[in-house]
Amino acid sequence: MDQNIYEAFESVLTKDLEQIIISNSSDTESISKIKIRPVLLKKELYFQASSFCGTKVLHYNYGREELLEKLPDWFSGLFRQVEIKTLLKQVNILISKKGTVTVKVKQRMSKDPLWKSSDGLLGEGNPQLIDHNRKKQYLLKEGVAIPFMVDLGIMSIDGNVIKSKYDKFRQINRYLEFIEDVLPNLPKEEEIKVIDFGCGKSYLTFAMYYYLKEIKGYRIKITGLDLKEDVIKTCNELKERYGYQELEFRKGDIKSYQGTNQVTMVVTLHACDTATDFALYKAALWGAKVVLSVPCCQHELNKQISCDDLQPVLKYGLIKERMAALMTDSLRANLMEALGYRVQILEFIDMEHTPKNILIRAVRKGNQPPAKEIQRSLNQLKSTFEYLNCNLTLYQLISSTKEWTEDIEGK
Repeated sequence: MDQNIYEAFESVLTKDLEQIIISNSSDTESISKIKIRPVLLKKELYFQASSFCGTKVLHYNYGREELLEKLPDWFSGLFRQVEIKTLLKQVNILISKKGTVTVKVKQRMSKDPLWKSSDGLLGEGNPQLIDHNRKKQYLLKEGVAIPFMVDLGIMSIDGNVIKSKYDKFRQINRYLEFIEDVLPNLPKEEEIKVIDFGCGKSYLTFAMYYYLKEIKGYRIKITGLDLKEDVIKTCNELKERYGYQELEFRKGDIKSYQGTNQVTMVVTLHACDTATDFALYKAALWGAKVVLSVPCCQHELNKQISCDDLQPVLKYGLIKERMAALMTDSLRANLMEALGYRVQILEFIDMEHTPKNILIRAVRKGNQPPAKEIQRSLNQLKSTFEYLNCNLTLYQLISSTKEWTEDIEGK
């Protein structure tokens, strides 16, 4: 990376920065541009980088040195244009196809350095600097009584959040944020069919229905599935009380469920062990556009894994268990990618306050890949399974599905 770029960024990463726009990407499908602005986090100066990845915007907060360390990733052939605005100057950086860097600096009219912060105090620096300690705006608003939230004891009848239930209120909103991110992938003009495997007491299912139906106005049909009869009975009684006509609850398990052959979105939170594999398999088989899965209790690989090269690590039971869980979810993500999904592994605020806080979010990229391509991807993963001397239920299910694994030699 050219030293001029580093020096330009180094000179502007102060509280006087207004905005940086990094653009002209060579890989617009992965990331088209990045916007950077200063923020205050617990009274400390950070820089929030918003990366525009397709229809999604991902936000990261960096300290000054952390952001400078990211520059080689961004300017080693990926981006070729930068516009920087501070209180006192504007900096433009252009990078030619041959790598030649041109930096132009233009002075701006000085602004009043005194600004009012969110706590009402006058200070020096940028008036656009945002204090992120201010009250967060949630998708489900406080002050609006929501029936299922009142019944859960999260809200009072006047819509105020009960202080002792604020964690749960935040968790529900965090879950809805994940759904908000995938809305561009859901058809607005037709009915959205959602299957929620292992719905349990279903407060997240109710939240999803309320948000998509009542707030966003989608035509939606949600089916919650669980093995506990008493839970299903209670949930159906509640949905009748709320008048949620397009929400239903049924008794059944993920593995044997045959209630539909077409689904828009599949949700599975804390499906235990191989139940997650069956849920991901069913979602792909139905051609679901979106899958949100929080796996739990990944025991399968932990029981199987055996690798001489990794024995110094695997001999410790706790480490082996955690490594096996992470490997399981990583391999699941790779398998879903083989079936034509764009997959992210994200941090999820867990509903039960346990360490199980990984969310697999898969969004179908387009049409299903040809069987040849799927088989090729499976063969690449097969060597990994052989190296670890283990297998995965999802891999077995995919491998045994004829339409996905036609013999390449016979084509």
